[in-house]
Amino acid sequence: MGHFSIKDLESLSGIKAHTIRMWEQRYGVLRPVRTATNIRTYCDSDLRRLLNVATLCERGQRISQVASLSEQELCSAVAACCDDPHQHNPQITALLMATLDMDERRFSCTLTQAAQELGFEATVLNIIYPFLYRVGVLWQTGSLNPAQEHMASHLLRQKLLAASDALGPSDEDEAPRWVLFLPAGELHELALLFMNYLLRARGHHVLYLGQNLPVEELASICQCYQPQHIATVLTTVPERDRLQTFVDELARLCPAIDFVLYGPLVHQPELQLPTRFVRLQRMTDFIQLAEQLRVAVVR
Repeated sequence: MGHFSIKDLESLSGIKAHTIRMWEQRYGVLRPVRTATNIRTYCDSDLRRLLNVATLCERGQRISQVASLSEQELCSAVAACCDDPHQHNPQITALLMATLDMDERRFSCTLTQAAQELGFEATVLNIIYPFLYRVGVLWQTGSLNPAQEHMASHLLRQKLLAASDALGPSDEDEAPRWVLFLPAGELHELALLFMNYLLRARGHHVLYLGQNLPVEELASICQCYQPQHIATVLTTVPERDRLQTFVDELARLCPAIDFVLYGPLVHQPELQLPTRFVRLQRMTDFIQLAEQLRVAVVR
């Protein structure tokens, strides 16, 4: 069972802490327990109820009405109202609840419906990325078990692969050529899969090599495929004290290639980037780069 602070609930629900306190005191929405030092703590059932209450309130229902609903009535009302993907927070909440309940069908249907209405790219940026942030909070608080996290990651991976496969390879000879890979030991693939989709959607050529590639293979890959660009995502690999050595090795193996680095590890302030390397802060920066390179080729 998870134990949440009110700040945890704020991060997960999007509802400000002072609003949660007001709902708690005035309407009895939650009933936290208090520690020996009089600090409120909340459990899994509190989180689930708050997510459902927040979803209905965001759709314009009054808190006084929502607070009076039984748990069954609350769940039924939420299920009925999460059909508008243009209001992103209800969709994020629906994914989070489906993950906690390990409901694959509800998870998949929520994503499919949002993609049909919003488009796949907007769904990833506006729904999936905020959802993954909230999953991270749940993981940190011990309220998400490995099976739940694996289910969500697997289903997201399937959606990204299917969307990329539907695009097919570029048929333009002069389009930019990319290699996408994760280094040996790096298994966090979702961001790289989305990069694959973004590039293909803009007509780039992509050689997608996925997880766990020994960097020594890059030299022969470049010789054979002749890319102009290589992108990788560094989340947990390499270790921080080996990061500079790793980046320098990439530059040595492929001295004429432009490298794009993404992920939490690449923003270490002490990291010195070799010539032709760039690190990106946000996925929207990668989208901008892909579009600029495409326009340059068209011209």
